Amino acid sequence: MAAAKLLIPTLSHFRPLTCAAAVSATNPARLVPHPPDLLKWIKREGGFVHEAVTITQDTTYGLGLVASGGIPKGSDLIVLPEHFPLKFQSDKDDEADSVLLPLSNRVPEELWAMKLGLKLLQERAKVGSFWWPYISNLPETYTVPIFFSGEDIKNLQYAPLLCQVNKRCRFLLEFEQEVKNVLKNLKPSEHPFGGQDVDASSLGWAMSAVSSRAFRLYGKKLPNGTHSDIPMMLPLIDMCNHSFNPNARILQEQDAGNPKMLIKVVAEREIKQSDPLLLNYGCLSNDFFLLDYGFVIPSNPYDHIELKYDGALMDAASMAAGVSSPNFSSPAPWQQEILFQLNLDGEVPNLKVTIGGPELVEGRLLAALRVLLSNDREMVQRYNLSVLKSLSAEGPLGVANEVAAFRTIIALCVIALGHFPTKIMDDESLLKQGVSVSTELAIQFRMQKKSVIIDVMRDLTKRVKVLLSKETTTA
Repeated sequence: MAAAKLLIPTLSHFRPLTCAAAVSATNPARLVPHPPDLLKWIKREGGFVHEAVTITQDTTYGLGLVASGGIPKGSDLIVLPEHFPLKFQSDKDDEADSVLLPLSNRVPEELWAMKLGLKLLQERAKVGSFWWPYISNLPETYTVPIFFSGEDIKNLQYAPLLCQVNKRCRFLLEFEQEVKNVLKNLKPSEHPFGGQDVDASSLGWAMSAVSSRAFRLYGKKLPNGTHSDIPMMLPLIDMCNHSFNPNARILQEQDAGNPKMLIKVVAEREIKQSDPLLLNYGCLSNDFFLLDYGFVIPSNPYDHIELKYDGALMDAASMAAGVSSPNFSSPAPWQQEILFQLNLDGEVPNLKVTIGGPELVEGRLLAALRVLLSNDREMVQRYNLSVLKSLSAEGPLGVANEVAAFRTIIALCVIALGHFPTKIMDDESLLKQGVSVSTELAIQFRMQKKSVIIDVMRDLTKRVKVLLSKETTTA
């Protein structure tokens, strides 16, 4: 299946539901050449925008919001009344919505963005839609990997992300056929997209628009007192770019005596003139940032590498690390019981483990290594799993055991690095030559993954030196 199929525009209607190939990450065209003024529309329809909030071109992420003057901490920056958010709400009495709802039910929960994407496509096709001033300001293209060429998908060089990209591409091509089957022979009043055809390209555009811009906020109050979690698109608010050190945050609140919910963006600290307005999209790995948002965060503290916990792989890494006779492939029954508790053994184990990120080494992997590199059952059973999983618990099973565990992880890192066909120096050289936007993103992504592995190796190498020096001092 070639992802490039998603780039082929096949429609030409009054408001065509097509998506062109991604051209520019920092200056993508809007859906229409001269869209309505978004700030004026929000104010006219009952919303609030601080007088110092302006839309400007961001060199990194495209359009963004910037302060044209100083803004005090605690100030309301944007306030949207309840009628502004674009949500998937179906009207049972509306014939078109009665078609949209069963279509949305065919979308798997993990691809929730496609559900709201169907509503976005419906409003994009509808002449006179309340949200047209907002939708017309959306980018015509997105730099997410489903729109990469087949070559650039391969350029990612990272199997877990390749799997997700191929999964999404396959879903879009299959869902296109499902949608076409549902739409054929419908009466004009029943057609959710105004009689227009819908293909994988337009579905991909809608899913990308939602995944890169929607927020999951509180919805209706449930009988148990909690609130449902509803994805919604928030005009103008979604032009705040990302930072792990944000200067603004989103609040939901109700005015006294008014049951309707307001959605606000509030200044978390004083914002100076020319400062961008920044929200934290979440403590996510670069997999999610690229897959859903179309960008890569350099030196992302939450980025990590996925590995599969495999006995043969662990044996190979341990032997490379100098462990004489590892038994990962054939653990003792008591060790197997602990693997079961770690969900690394059993009928439906979760064999995906990670290195990197805030934990440095996922606790389940660290505990498994410590346990399987120990022959002392009594010592292991002195500690609960939380201690064995903790990197801050220095050598609970002894210095030799800890050194062997760390060296095994370092060897795993070397094996993981070997799966990348290129080195970081090769990647840097390619970037200097000048490449397309999608190629640049793919190269940046794989460089960051390699950097994560190298950082883990450096950190654990230092820890091994400290442990050995302590052992020498003790001796």
